[in-house]
This record gives sequence, structure tokens and C-alpha cells, in this order.
Amino acid sequence: MALASKIISVLVLSLFCCLDMLCVNATSYREMLVMGQSVGNSDTLVSKGGNYELGFFTRNRENSIKYYYVGIWFKKVANDKIVWVANRDYEPQTSSAFLTIHDDGNIVIIDGGMIRYVTGAPSNNNRISTYATLLDTGNLVLVNKSNQVILWQSFDNPTDTLLPGMTLGHDTYTGRTWSLRSWKRTDDPSTGPFTLRYDSGFGYLSDSNGSNVVWINDDSDVPIQEIFNQVDFKLKPSYGLNYATLTINSNSRFILEASGDLKYQAWSEEYRQWIFLQFYQCVTNNSCGHFSVCTPKAVDACQCLYGFEKYDSDSWSKGDRSAGCVRINKLSCNTNNNKDEFHPLNISVKSLPHHVHRQVDKLSQCNDICFTNCSCVLYAYDISNGNCMLWNDQVPTLKNTSTEYAYNNINNYNLKFFLRVAGPDRPSTNSNAIGRQGNGKRNLLIIVILISFLLFLLLLCLFVYRTRKQSGEGMSMKVNKDSDIADNKSIKVRRKEVKLPLFSFASVSAATNNFSDANKLGEGGFGPVYKASSKGILLNGDEVAVKRLSRRSGQGWEELRNEALLIAKLQHNNLVRLLGCCIERDEKMLIYEFMPNKSLDCFLFDAIKRRMLDWGTRVRIIEGIAQGLLYLHQYSRFRIIHRDLKASNILLDTNMNPKISDFGMARIFGENELQANTNRIVGTYGYMSPEYAMEGLFSVKSDVFSFGVLLLEIISGKKNTGFYQTSSFNLLGYAWDLWNNDSGMELIDSELDDISNKHLVPRYVNIGLLCVQQSPEDRPTMSDVVSMIGNDTASLPIPKPPAFQNVRGIEYSRLSKSIEGNISLNGITDSLIEAR
Repeated sequence: MALASKIISVLVLSLFCCLDMLCVNATSYREMLVMGQSVGNSDTLVSKGGNYELGFFTRNRENSIKYYYVGIWFKKVANDKIVWVANRDYEPQTSSAFLTIHDDGNIVIIDGGMIRYVTGAPSNNNRISTYATLLDTGNLVLVNKSNQVILWQSFDNPTDTLLPGMTLGHDTYTGRTWSLRSWKRTDDPSTGPFTLRYDSGFGYLSDSNGSNVVWINDDSDVPIQEIFNQVDFKLKPSYGLNYATLTINSNSRFILEASGDLKYQAWSEEYRQWIFLQFYQCVTNNSCGHFSVCTPKAVDACQCLYGFEKYDSDSWSKGDRSAGCVRINKLSCNTNNNKDEFHPLNISVKSLPHHVHRQVDKLSQCNDICFTNCSCVLYAYDISNGNCMLWNDQVPTLKNTSTEYAYNNINNYNLKFFLRVAGPDRPSTNSNAIGRQGNGKRNLLIIVILISFLLFLLLLCLFVYRTRKQSGEGMSMKVNKDSDIADNKSIKVRRKEVKLPLFSFASVSAATNNFSDANKLGEGGFGPVYKASSKGILLNGDEVAVKRLSRRSGQGWEELRNEALLIAKLQHNNLVRLLGCCIERDEKMLIYEFMPNKSLDCFLFDAIKRRMLDWGTRVRIIEGIAQGLLYLHQYSRFRIIHRDLKASNILLDTNMNPKISDFGMARIFGENELQANTNRIVGTYGYMSPEYAMEGLFSVKSDVFSFGVLLLEIISGKKNTGFYQTSSFNLLGYAWDLWNNDSGMELIDSELDDISNKHLVPRYVNIGLLCVQQSPEDRPTMSDVVSMIGNDTASLPIPKPPAFQNVRGIEYSRLSKSIEGNISLNGITDSLIEAR
């Protein structure tokens, strides 16, 4: 019935969500508490913007006694997490208790004749006039009425939740410490066993009032460094301050669970719910109790080992798993009918709990040792060194570092685990069950009924929500050829939603050190590009590139929308990843993965740096670009024409692998659409196909032409435009002349000394010339190109003369004056990101 209980809980939560959407609350709330006023059991304070609410809440604990607490919670969700508790260790048991401001100016809770101070000890010598107010950040502040100085704030006294603007750390000058302290249980907000603190550059999680440090953030077995990469570290040793302040996003929060696990959540205005960005589970020793396995990446991290069940299901659901799991059936060891067996556990464990060591020669010996010892309940055999590890009587939580927990196949790691199970609990050949399965058909019928009701309820909520939804935060985009239609709700492509993370301007500004010149990577027609510092607060602290639209840019919302829509749906190793965007105030920004080696042109056309591009690297770059284009043309959800492929739009990662970038000029083609026409010519001369530059016609063959130009540039290390030889006006003509004279090898970059597979150089020149032929019909497709590159023994067609072979660079410039559009003549497109 545990599963049925969970489903009932989901139903109740869904019902609250529906009621929240259906009801419009027009009540007027107060945000301030002044002397002479009080907040009783049925009263609340609400922040000015309606984000947070303060009031009494109740919890039933031992003997069903109801306890009353004063807390702060996020108001936009019914029954949301309590983010701060005023009286977690002294709780009234009567509904007559109330919160007020005492004569001495402090906030107190009065329960009959008992006065409990919230803001500090009483002071007979400091009778000042004060008032309390709840801010939209969730911070309760006590203010001196005469001079408006903040005397106390809840942010200085956190409980188990870290909100934006709150602090973790220590002030050695005043002795003040800011730390998180878990609840005792999910239904008991009193002080729990786990403390999260930050000191001297490290994050610590400790239990038992700090006597046992569970981990610190340089422990390789714990991903806590990711958490502290989310915050903005501020170190002020001269003032004795050493602290970290959470500034990532105005609607994010960290929660230290009663189990010691950590949650990182962000509020989605679109879905009206908290979304898990990260959930750090299994971070404590014996996280799930004895005879359990904890899988950090699983939705339900804690599971009992096979043949075991939860000792107390109710406690587990409330976050207290210390009692662990117990056997369903007793072992039959030392009996005449011993049917105990050992079954493999397919888990990967990084750190092992305490065990007994034995040195053996083979797995069977380890099995025999454990089988003949009735107290031995689990053994592991290390194939690499013949080490036999035995666990007697109890097995603490095994932390499974793989992505799932299976039961019947021996894992592929060096360490093989075998669990002793009782005869009645032996798993079947195809069993993946965990513990006892329930009461069969009766439970199944209940579950089916509950699921049916849940689906009906959710459909009803969806219907009401969609009919009532008028506006929302975020951004909405629809792509329909060259359509300029856009709204402000969500990103959509052909009515399919694109989930793209939105970042606040404050978080992006902090990550780029307020867009400082030191973080600036370059600037193109779109605007400047910045690198987020290594201590930035975006996306787990990974370095990112922020592309910021300049107010002077010739581009704008259309190009940004187009790029966001297209690249957000594309997944390929040779395409740059879009990680999010910022649409706030007048700011429009895109956030990309950071490419440490910048763009290909930085190496290819630099007299010194191009020596770093050896022949093998150049071939790998050519192959990667070809694979990326093939994906765009043939294997992505939509057929996409890039329209601005060139060296400066090829980014290079740490290993010099290419990634195609800058999709601001890209276009989506229909399934049966082969060619399109436009009056708005965009791109870069030298890479444009003749039919596009002259007539505005573009197709997949336009990208093939650009690829051919790029291939010849990579081989030669020379730009196509501004190329002058005695008899050739550009690189295409020069390559054609060499090809006709059987001198294709002479096109190779002079900086390349040692070239393996020299016979392939003319082949690559041949492929390049096939791609830049005058007529689109004569050019190969990218599928053909990839096949030519991959099969170096197949014969190649003879190319026809390339386009523009007799066009000199200055004539190119004159040609441009007769065509309007976003065109770059010097190799820098309007949509260029110089580096990331």
C-alpha cells in the first residue's frame, strides 16, 4: 500500500494546484507588524509583491500532539516548503499563541504566560520603537522606527533553506556564524542532526552537532563542489569575514533535507512549481540505513537490498531512514534444509563501508568462506587483486555510483558483490523486484483506479489552465519561414515547445563580473561576447560564453529568436550547445558552452598559430564540420540551412574538435522543400554561392558551397577573399589552376612540414572543388561529401570550373553595393561571435 499512499499524496497535491489556478485571491494582506498588533493562528503577513507569507503552521508529532510554529513559506504554491522557522526548538501546544512586538522592541511569541523571544534576549535598557516587515525576498526584518536601521533579520538566522541573498560562512571578528541546520524529520522542524557550513573556502556537512564531519567539498566522492560553484564567494580576510552569498537567481533555493541530502531548486513561473535543477543524494554515511543501496542519480535514491523491506515505511516517507531495511524472511543457516543462496548485485561502489579482508585465489573461495559463516551476509570479490571482502551481521548503505540498480547480472566492474538471500526470497531469472511486491491483484486494482482519477484531474487542470492563461514570463517564439511573429510566453517551434532555461540579468551580470572588459572575448555584429568567470553562478559553475545584443547592432530580436529556436533543438557533437538565455529589461543575451580555443580563423589565418594545426588536426576539423552539416541537412528534426558557414563560425573545444556556431541567419526547410528565395541577403562574401549572392536563391547546396570554400582554406591556410596570385584572383581560381596542372599538392599550407598520407591531399582538393562548382546541381550533397571523405579508395568525379574564379576581391566589393542585406565583406559576419 506504500505505492498507493504515494499516489494519493500526488492526487492531493495536484488538487491543490488546480484550486490554486481556479481561484483568484483578491484579499488585501498586510506586510508589516507594528507595536500593539499581533499575528495569531489565523493571521499572516504577506510580502508586498506576494512572494512570501509568514504565519503559524502546525505539525503533529508523537502521541498525535499538535505543535504550533511560526514560519515563512513561498506563497505561490499551496502547502509549499517552510523556508524559515522562528521557534523550531520551543513550540506552543495551544492555538491561542500569537506573534507580536514586545515593549522592549523585540519580536516575541506569547503562549499564555510564556514569552519566547525570536529576535534576541530581553533588554530593559533598550526600549525603542520598532516594527517588523516581511520582504519579497523572504527576509523578515526588525527595523528601528526612528532611523530605519535594520536591527535584526531572519536571513542572519537561517534554518534549513538558503535563499538568494542569504549567507553561509563565519565572521571571526564578531563570532557570528551562518549555517544551515536540517529539520529533525520532514514533519518535525526542530533542530536536526545535519549542519551545512562554509569556512575557509570549504563547504562542510557534519552531523551529531558537528562532532562528525560527513564530508567537505574537496572530497572526490561527494559532488558538493558543484553546489558551492553555484554561489558567489566573497572573501574579506581584513574584516575577519569568510562567507558565501547565494546570488544565482531571484527564484532559486538550496534545501538541506532531514536526511542530509541537498536540493537545488528553481521556480518556474510558467509551470507554477519548483523544478529540481540538482538533487544531491547519498551524501551522508549510511544514508538509507542498513541493508540498503543508495543511487544518487535515481529518482528514488534509497532502495532496500533484495529480500529486505523498509523497517518503517512511514519514517522513510518523512526523510528518516536511519532504521534501514530488515529481512522479509529469516535465513536458514545451520539447518538441515539450508536453502540460502548468494545473488549478484549489479552496482558500482566508490567507497566501501567497514568490512573484513581475506586474500583468496578465486571467486569460488570467497563464496565458500562467506557461505560457511552464518553471520556473513554479503561478500565482494576484487578480480584485479583477489581480495575478498566480507560483511558480517550488518551492511551499511552501499552507495551505487552507476546510473541504475539491477539485480541479476554481475556488473562489469572489477568488484563483484554477492548478497545472501533466504530461499523464499530468491529472485526469478527475470526479476528486477526490490523487496516484497504487495498483495497482488487487489493493490493493482486500487492503483489503476487512482491513476485513472489522477489523469482525469490533471486533464481538467490543463484544460482550465490553458483557457485562462493570458500571459506569463519567459519568451515565446514561432518559426514559420521568415515570420516575424513573437510573443512572451514560451519558446515554440512548429507548435512544439522548446525548454530553454532563463537566467536573470543579475545572475548573468555577476557571472561576467558586471560585463567587465577583462571577461570580454570579442565582438561581432550581434554585440560583445563575454566569458563567465570560473566562480560564476551559471550552470554548475561551468565556464560559459554570454552573447549580449548591442543596442548599436544591426541585428536584434529576430536573429536572437531564430538562433535560440534552432540551436535549442539541435543535439550533435559538432554543433555548439545553447545553454540558456536572458530576456530582461532591454537586455537580450544567449548563453553558450565555452570554447577555450575560440574560433578556427584565429588559428588558420595567423602566421604563428596555424602551425598548431597539423595535418591530422585539419583533417579531423574537416570531418567534424562535414558531420555537423550532414546532421543539419538530413538527420535533425528539421532540415536546416546555416547560410553563414565560415572559419570564424567554427569554434574549437579543448581538443580542437570543431563545433558549428552562429545560427542567427539559419533557415528551416519543409520536408519537400528544396530551394527558397529571399530579398534579404545575409552571410559573408567569399563563402556565398553564386545563386545566393546574385539571385537570393539558397538550398542545402548553398551550405555545400560554403563548406567547399572552408575546406580549401583549411588545406591552404589562406583566405578566399583578398587572395592575389599572378594569374588567380581568389583561392578558388588558384586551386583550380593547380588542379588542372596536376599540382594539387602545391595548395597545401607551407607551414605543414610532416604530412602523413600525402596522397590524400589532392583528394581533399578534388572534394573542395566539387563543392564550389558554379551550378548547384553539379555540387554533391553533404551525404556524398561525408562518403567521399570516409572512403579514400573510391574514385571521385572530375570537377567543373568553380564559381567566381575570375572575380577579383575589389570587384567583389563593387558587387556588394548593388545588393542590400546583412553582408560582411571582410570575413566578419554581422552574427559573428569572435570567440567563446
